[in-house]
Amino acid sequence: MTPLDVLALGGAGVAAGAINTVVGSGSLITFPTLLALGYAPVLANVTNTVGIFPGSVSGIVGYRHELRGGVGRAVRFGALSTVGSIAGALLLLQLPESAFDAIVPVLILIACVLVAVQPRLSGWLTARQRRGQDGGPPLWLGILLTGAYGGYFGAAQGVLLLALLTIFIDDDLQRLNALKNVLAGVANGVAAVVFILISEVAWGAAASLAVGAIIGGQVGATVGRRLPPPIYRTAIVLVGVVAASVLIVT
Repeated sequence: MTPLDVLALGGAGVAAGAINTVVGSGSLITFPTLLALGYAPVLANVTNTVGIFPGSVSGIVGYRHELRGGVGRAVRFGALSTVGSIAGALLLLQLPESAFDAIVPVLILIACVLVAVQPRLSGWLTARQRRGQDGGPPLWLGILLTGAYGGYFGAAQGVLLLALLTIFIDDDLQRLNALKNVLAGVANGVAAVVFILISEVAWGAAASLAVGAIIGGQVGATVGRRLPPPIYRTAIVLVGVVAASVLIVT
């Protein structure tokens, strides 16, 4: 790695850490950066997961106050993310990239639609007493599948999670974003452990990403909690649409 490579990856890590903490989709910055520097796709994906994980931890710490009173819920949902992430990480190492990547843009666009219509859909569920603090089986299944997606690739995992949480759980948007950070961090962390144990990691690149992502996680936490819900929701949709567009084009 050259000094320029280190700077490029560190800068990409800062941007990704901030975006992941606020919305998600930070991997759409770091993953292409790794590819541009000559890393093979699977190695880039594995390295990206390992490098971005410390940024997830940084984002969780930044949103720690919003997690008060919700630790039990985070642990329950985190178990689902763990199981899903292990399955997704193993699929990445066994299946061709095309097997799953083909549906990623569709999933992201669906998430954007869900976020956009969330207030109306949440009101409908509340009126029918189908919206509470634990979400129920539909949310549990969604978290499990999103964990698998996070273990496999993970770009816009946060968009998918936040869409599900805001629809099925009656709570403040910032508190749900803190929960989203925990679940995405669990998925990334579990996948990172799997990759370290049974795959190859470009450690120099991962370290450069990690340093930037830690800084970015704190920046994202500072910015994210200051956004009013309507603006926050708009940002989520815009990032998701851009994410899907990039994946479709590439």
